Amino acid sequence: MKIGVFDSGVGGLSVLKKIKEKIDFADVIYYGDSMNSPYGSKSIKEIQELCLNIGEFLIDNQVDIIVIACNTATAAALDTLRERFTSIPIIGVVQPGAAMAIKQSKNKKIGVLSTPLTAKSGIYEKVIKTLNPKYEVFQKGCDLLCPMIERGWEDNDRNTKLLKSYVDQLPKDIDTLILGCTHYPLIRGEIEKLIDKKIVDPAEETAMHVLFELNKLALKNGFKKSRKEKINIDYFVTGDIDRFKKVGERFLGEELSNIYQPLIG
Repeated sequence: MKIGVFDSGVGGLSVLKKIKEKIDFADVIYYGDSMNSPYGSKSIKEIQELCLNIGEFLIDNQVDIIVIACNTATAAALDTLRERFTSIPIIGVVQPGAAMAIKQSKNKKIGVLSTPLTAKSGIYEKVIKTLNPKYEVFQKGCDLLCPMIERGWEDNDRNTKLLKSYVDQLPKDIDTLILGCTHYPLIRGEIEKLIDKKIVDPAEETAMHVLFELNKLALKNGFKKSRKEKINIDYFVTGDIDRFKKVGERFLGEELSNIYQPLIG
């Protein structure tokens, strides 16, 4: 079995990391569209077109499931992808993250740090209130974080001050914070230094959802789930491969190989 995972760059590695921890019987194709990063500054139509192209690429490479490891792409293009590619499951990161935040929050006040487009879409508030209308949701769009993480975040006073400026715009009485961009877990340590709240990384629940869907597919189609000593991961990167490799290895704590330039993008 094969999982297709895509993001606007390195951020989706936070989802891939959790998938690797929970699934040992399926290979992965990871697509990082770093040439077009950040998605959060683009129009919904632009994001949909990019995601459809990536979806075609993953389908052509015979994946059994697609994971949109990007909150912005989930907000802008999840429905579009599901309408186009009806033959396989397509999972976004928002629903799993929202469900986890509801479980974590005690005072029903949840903050979200995300890209501006994700914040503007109000998708976390919509999903959370659909699950439980009693919760309050406060979203803050952070226009500079994603591109800075994509380039390789440096832990210095200037970056800490910038990060603090975003965190400080959330209400003080929230008790739970959703990392509403898959790039943000890469700087989770820095965020935790600035805010004493329960942190929700949607990648954890997303990986569980992927495992559930793969088990359903295996049962339905008679696939044999054979445990592998090491799953194979092929990386396709539209932008600077060396930069992706450097940032990715720093986050995953292992050497990345099998990195290619895709034919589209």
